[in-house]
Amino acid sequence: MRVCSLFSGGKDSTYALHWAVLKGFNVACLLTLRPGRTDSWMFHYPNIEWTKYQAEALGIPQVIYYTSGVKDLELIDLRNALISIKRDFGIEGIVTGALLSDYQRMMINIVAKDVDLKVYSPLWRKNQVNYLRDLYRHGFRFILTSISTMGLNPKLLGKVLGINDIEELINSALKYGFNPALEGGEGETFVVDAPLFRYELVVEDGEVRRLGEYSWVYIIKSIKTKPKVQ
Repeated sequence: MRVCSLFSGGKDSTYALHWAVLKGFNVACLLTLRPGRTDSWMFHYPNIEWTKYQAEALGIPQVIYYTSGVKDLELIDLRNALISIKRDFGIEGIVTGALLSDYQRMMINIVAKDVDLKVYSPLWRKNQVNYLRDLYRHGFRFILTSISTMGLNPKLLGKVLGINDIEELINSALKYGFNPALEGGEGETFVVDAPLFRYELVVEDGEVRRLGEYSWVYIIKSIKTKPKVQ
């Protein structure tokens, strides 16, 4: 089946793409929705412009569509994007990294059904603690690019998370009551290496900005590529 993979550059959409390839789907393209505001209900915002480097590392064509980021209106943008992708790439379905958000999953399913596309959400309702550990075990490496909750250590921003960092994140989630996989918007991630990447990405420069008492963002300023160690 020819599909497109909704792609934000974060751990969940990258893992869902990985699943699709392993299951034998023909991933015709990556579809990235770039919101015009930081508080989009549906789509990832921080550092979305750097996803082009990930698409190049994956060797999969990327289509970027602008969306207003306004609730309800962004669903119209998604519908128009899917209609265009279906026409141009001949896709029959879409793959999503939806993990726990009922709103996100329901909205995607409604829009996809309206344009006659099947939806595959392989991460839906996975145990989030096990999932985070599995990500590391399977070779996914990512940085934390935003924090929007009490209990997450800002020192983790911009750092490629090792297994000890992941365990720290899990312990903080259990202590403070936020979602360990950050699905509730408590944080955002950017993948710098994955099994399907032909080379690693290295964030050379970035800046941490404080937005509020428990709100921080890491702005990527430059990225370089690095050959993988065989």
